[in-house]
Amino acid sequence: MPTLATPSTASSIRSKLLLPVLLLGVFVMPISITGAAIALPEISQDLGNDPFTLQGVVNGFNIALTISTLMWGQLGNRIGLRRTFVVGLATVAAGAAASALATDLITLDIARIISGVGAAAIATGATSIISHAYSGARRAAAFSLLGTVVGIGLAAGPLISGLLVSFLGWRGIFGVIVALSALTLVATAFRVLPALAQQHEDSAPRRKLFDLAPLQSSRFLSIALVPVAASVAYVSVLTYAPVAFSAVYGQDAAAAGMFMLPLTLPVLVGPALAGLLITKTRVTAQSVLFTALLLLVLGDLMFLLFAPVLSPLLLIIPMVLLGFGWGLPLGLVDGEALASVRHRSAAAAAGILNFLRLGSEAVAVAAFGAAIAAILSVTLGDPTVAAEVSAGGEGHADAYADAFRMMMLACAIITAGIGLAVVMLSRRGAVISDHVQAGARTPESTAGEV
Repeated sequence: MPTLATPSTASSIRSKLLLPVLLLGVFVMPISITGAAIALPEISQDLGNDPFTLQGVVNGFNIALTISTLMWGQLGNRIGLRRTFVVGLATVAAGAAASALATDLITLDIARIISGVGAAAIATGATSIISHAYSGARRAAAFSLLGTVVGIGLAAGPLISGLLVSFLGWRGIFGVIVALSALTLVATAFRVLPALAQQHEDSAPRRKLFDLAPLQSSRFLSIALVPVAASVAYVSVLTYAPVAFSAVYGQDAAAAGMFMLPLTLPVLVGPALAGLLITKTRVTAQSVLFTALLLLVLGDLMFLLFAPVLSPLLLIIPMVLLGFGWGLPLGLVDGEALASVRHRSAAAAAGILNFLRLGSEAVAVAAFGAAIAAILSVTLGDPTVAAEVSAGGEGHADAYADAFRMMMLACAIITAGIGLAVVMLSRRGAVISDHVQAGARTPESTAGEV
C-alpha cells in the first residue's frame, strides 16, 4: 500500500477522506451522461434539431470518454495518478461551463467532447488510485462502492436532470456539473489524494505499455462481458427513454424523470441485495450474474408493450426488471473480476474492465440513437420532421413507438448473445480452474488463466 508523506494522524484523516473524494469525482461522470440526454428536447428547442449535431451532445461526450480512457491510461503513469484525477476534474469543469454558455449546437458538441476527455481522466485516475491505495478486501469493497456510485448517478440522473430542466432550464444541468467538479477540486487542494512513495514506483518491475494478460483468463472475460450486456440492454434505454416518453406520451422533462423511477430505483437496492444473497444464503456470485443477464433480456422484450394505445403503466414491469438486471451486478462485477486475476494484474484488470464498461456504454448509446433517427427518417420520409420526432417532438407517436420497439427487440437479441458467451466462458474458466487445482497443468502453462 502506498505511503503518504505526512504525519501519521494527518495521514489517517486523509486516508478516510480519500474514497469519498474519489467517489464524488466519479459521480460527475454518470450525471454528465444522463443529464444531457434528458435535456435533449429542451436543447433542440433552444439551439436547433439537426440530428447529427443534436445527438453529438450525448454521443460526443461518450465517444470522447471511451477513446480518451486509453490515452489517460498511458499519460497517468507519466504525469502521476493524482495529477491525472485533478486535471480531469478541471477539464470537466471547463467543458461543463462552456456547455452552459453555448449558443449553438456545434459549440455545445465541442464542449461536451472536452468534458468527455476530462471524465476519462477522472475515471482512470480514480480507478488506478483505488487499485494502488487499497489491497485485499478493502480494495474489493472500494471497487464495489465505485460501481455503486456510478449506478446511483445513472439512476438519479434522470430525476435530478428533469427537475433541473423544469426549474433552471437545460443549462442548469451543466451548472451543477461545474459545481460538483469544483467542490471535488477544492477537496483535492487539501492533499487527501495519496502521493505514491518514489521507491514504490522505482522498485516495481517494468511492465508492458498495455498489460492485456487479464484477457487470457476465461473467468475474467466472462465477468467483464456482463457490464457490456448491461450497456446494451439498460444504458440505451436509460438514455433515450425520456425522449421516447416525450415523443409518445407528451411528457415533459420532469414528468419523464419521475416516470423513470421504476427503471432507476432498483439500482439503489440491487448491490445490497446481491451482497445479502451471497453472504447470507447459498446463492453464488455466478448465479447473481446469470440472473441479472436473464432479467435484462426479459426487460427488453417486455418493452414491446411500449405503444401509444397502451397504458404507460404497463412499462413499470419491464423497467423494474431492467433496473434489477443492471443493479444486482454493480460492484459485484468489479470485485469478482479483480479476484479472477493475479494480484500484480489487478490494476490492468481494473483498467480493462473500466474500458469495456465505458466503451460499450458509448457504443450502445450512439448506435441506439443513430438507429432510431435512421428508422424515423425512412418511416416518415421527411428528414426535417424525422429530426424533430427523434429529438422528442410530438405528433408522430406511432412512428417513434415502432422504431423504439424495433430497437428493444434488437437489444434483447444482442444481450442474449452476450449472455450465452458469458455462460460458455464461465464454464470454460471453471474447467480450467478444476484442472489447475488438480495439478493437471504446470504453473507456467496456466499463467494467463488464473
